[in-house]
Amino acid sequence: MFRKLFVLVVLAGLFLAGTGNYDTNAKIKAVYIFNFTKYIEWPKEYRESDFIIGVLGDSPLFTELEGMAESKKVFGQKIEVRKFKSASEIDKCHMLYVARDVADPINSVIGKVKDYSTLLITDKEGLAKQGSAINFVVLQNRQKFELNQSNALKYNLKVSNSLEALAIIVN
Repeated sequence: MFRKLFVLVVLAGLFLAGTGNYDTNAKIKAVYIFNFTKYIEWPKEYRESDFIIGVLGDSPLFTELEGMAESKKVFGQKIEVRKFKSASEIDKCHMLYVARDVADPINSVIGKVKDYSTLLITDKEGLAKQGSAINFVVLQNRQKFELNQSNALKYNLKVSNSLEALAIIVN
């Protein structure tokens, strides 16, 4: 049931992209990221102000997320999308997407979010084993994601069994 709903939402996002000048991959990832919010539980104090999604590095995903933030909310919270140029700029956020081409090593990023309940999302092979909770991968020409549950737990985040069922599990 949850898998079908998740697939339908991703397909709807693609359909809504139309034939305009869109980066389809960024659109797909933006839909995934928004849907991750439905399957992750943040600590209570993270539900009191705006829902912050950070993007580290240059990525068309930033524009896609900004567009979604205009019309969507998470747990009744307004979504704010912030762009960080380097790991040293990272501040408290609910989710942080690290673009594929970021020069900063993952350890620098982890060092900046270690005191926060931040869902770390990456887009490079092997990073789910190195510290991210979710890592985007392409398998058989399909966008998928890896989930490292223990990395999510380190940041005091609870992952639903439904999200686990959709993921490629990494330990």
